[in-house]
Amino acid sequence: MEKISIIVSCYNEEAALPLFYEEIEKVRKNDFKEVEFEYILVNDGSSDRTLDIMKDLSQKDNKVKYISFSRNFGKEAAMLAGLESAQGDYITLMDADLQDPPALLRKMYDLIKNEGYDCVGTRRVTRKGEPPIRSFFARIFYKLINKMSKVEMVDGARDYRLMTRQMTDAILSMKEYNRYSKGLFSFVGFNTKWLEFENVERVAGETKWSFWKLFKYAIEGITAFSTVPLVLASGIGLLFCLISFLLIVMIIIKTLFLGDPTSGWPSLTCIIFMVSGVQLFSIGIIGQYLAKTYLEVKKRPIYIVKEKNF
Repeated sequence: MEKISIIVSCYNEEAALPLFYEEIEKVRKNDFKEVEFEYILVNDGSSDRTLDIMKDLSQKDNKVKYISFSRNFGKEAAMLAGLESAQGDYITLMDADLQDPPALLRKMYDLIKNEGYDCVGTRRVTRKGEPPIRSFFARIFYKLINKMSKVEMVDGARDYRLMTRQMTDAILSMKEYNRYSKGLFSFVGFNTKWLEFENVERVAGETKWSFWKLFKYAIEGITAFSTVPLVLASGIGLLFCLISFLLIVMIIIKTLFLGDPTSGWPSLTCIIFMVSGVQLFSIGIIGQYLAKTYLEVKKRPIYIVKEKNF
């Protein structure tokens, strides 16, 4: 009998996790008579009763496995831990807040089995319930990264997807420390089908993704899958050198033919501040890539497991 591994990353999800378990069990009992399930619940350093609930579920149901980190390592680390532990023929990543509709799982499975897809992903066609400013910057991000990167990022794509074992193994073969899974899913290729659905609000609890965290995550994605910012920094430097050369020529001509010496320290001060700002901006871009390299070469573990039940 084939098996589906369901990986759920949890950070302070004590309110949502029991509701998620009830919903996914309904889907399993009603839609998957011929397939086994395993649930891999990853506790990403929660400070509430999330781990206690995981333990209770694992005692009641032997399909439930849990992994608990020594501290909060982030969602990317939690997803990786789940992928490395999954034993199923098909693997899916889901959130505990039920924003990833479990009811879609049967259709995802049928598309892989009957139509030969390696992966069936989900994408939101609306962002109803999100703050307008977040939705605006999200759309801008996807437009930018698709122009910068050779790897296509689908606007509205969720981490919620069902993958074959072959695709999962391809993702696990990439051991990089700075992980951006949406990019990795696209990078490995394979035949992917997208299912669209309306945005669903959290069933319980509060989102852990602030605007600042999402902004840093976007920077992570850009620096992980594009070197265009480095080219941009070089291009800006070349442009300002050209402008400076032209201004010097104009000043020399003006002084020789019109007898008007260069004057005006306010304009000079503004130019110095502008050029200094551009230099710092360019150095900052280089620093981001250097920081990624620094973290990679240290070879620190992506996560540390404190306890698990398997």
